[in-house]
Amino acid sequence: MFNDVGPLELVTIVVIAVLVFGPDKLPKVIQDITRTIRKIREFSESAKADIRQELGPEFKDFEFEDLNPKTFVRKHLDNDELGLKEIRNGFDLKKEMAEVTDAVNSREADSSSSSSSSSPSSSGSGRIDMTKKPEGSGDDDRPPFDADAT
Repeated sequence: MFNDVGPLELVTIVVIAVLVFGPDKLPKVIQDITRTIRKIREFSESAKADIRQELGPEFKDFEFEDLNPKTFVRKHLDNDELGLKEIRNGFDLKKEMAEVTDAVNSREADSSSSSSSSSPSSSGSGRIDMTKKPEGSGDDDRPPFDADAT
């Protein structure tokens, strides 16, 4: 219940409790709080037992934690009736990306080697010079700029 309360927070709570209730009343307040928590737990357990009894033997493995959607989905996906683990394990994103990158790099290398023999303007490193205009492109090929259209 208090899993995330650290030592500093615990000391702060104790100091505030001593200041608010005083050292004389603090043991009585702690006993009342623990008694109340114990009664709430007993009430909760008896309510769960009554619900399980009313549901019948079909729901003997029913857990109230299953009502949480995340827990429900996790429990049913662990059965793996759909074969999701096999699909998940068969798909390696890093491997797929490496294959695509290798294919693209080899295609660029092939195109640059063929274009470097026919065109002196391209570099041998497989890079395209974006500052140069393409061959055969003139200013007449471009449509006129329309400021109203943009």
